Parts: sequence; C-alpha cells; structure tokens
Amino acid sequence: MQAPDSSAKKPRRSHGFTLIELMVVLVIMGILAALIVPNIIGRTDEARITAAKTDIATVMQALKLYKLDNGVYPTQQQGLQALVAKPTTPPVPGNWKPYLEKLPTDPWGRPYQYLNPGIRGPVDVFSYGADGKPGGDGNNADIGSWQ
Repeated sequence: MQAPDSSAKKPRRSHGFTLIELMVVLVIMGILAALIVPNIIGRTDEARITAAKTDIATVMQALKLYKLDNGVYPTQQQGLQALVAKPTTPPVPGNWKPYLEKLPTDPWGRPYQYLNPGIRGPVDVFSYGADGKPGGDGNNADIGSWQ
C-alpha cells in the first residue's frame, strides 16, 4: 500500500463568515428594519389606548357588582379604592366584598379618575390620556367609560 499523496491535499477552509457575508446580512437587516419599524412605532400608542379601554371596562364591571351588592356606587370621597378595601366613610357598605385585587393604573402610569355623580353616566371612570390633562386629541384624548 502506498501512503496518500501529500501533493493532493484538500484546501483547508475556515469555518467563520467573511466580511462580505456579514455586510450583506447587515444590509438586509437594515432594509427590513426600515420597512417594519415605522409600522410598529404607531402601534405602541394604539396598544396603550386599547389597554386603557380594557382597564376601564374591568373597573366599570367591578363598580356594577359593588352597586348590585350594596345598592349604591361608591361615593366620590370613597373613590375607586372602595373596590379593593372596605370603605370606612359613610355610607359604609353592608355587603362589601373585594371587587378588585388591586386598582390598575392607566398605561401612562397615572391613576384612573372617578366621578360620582358622573357627567356622562351615573358614574364616570376615565384616563386623561398620554398628556395627563383634560381634553386633547389623538393620543392625548380622554379615554372613558362612556366610549
């Protein structure tokens, strides 16, 4: 038997990526980001508005249960806190139960507002939106139980 011919060696190939291959991948990723990111950026505000509407609906459901059990909504002074802790200010509810585990904050980190009597219904629960001020348009618009 003959020993393998050393002149017929296979060329040795490294197992890494070349600079050209890396540059092509980065360019493709950049193009994809340029196409996708603008579509996603506007969705953050829409998601916050949807989350606020969902929170408000949950709080309104808890308020309706409170009224069903106790005959009245919590007073303005008792506020939404009456849904997580039994009020001590009159009228003290006789049939109180915990209606929420904890009070949610709006997607911008502020507490939801509560009015009793409400302006647009028996009670109003609302968020002032992104700017935290009454009124506004677009993302700054108030989001409430009347919507």
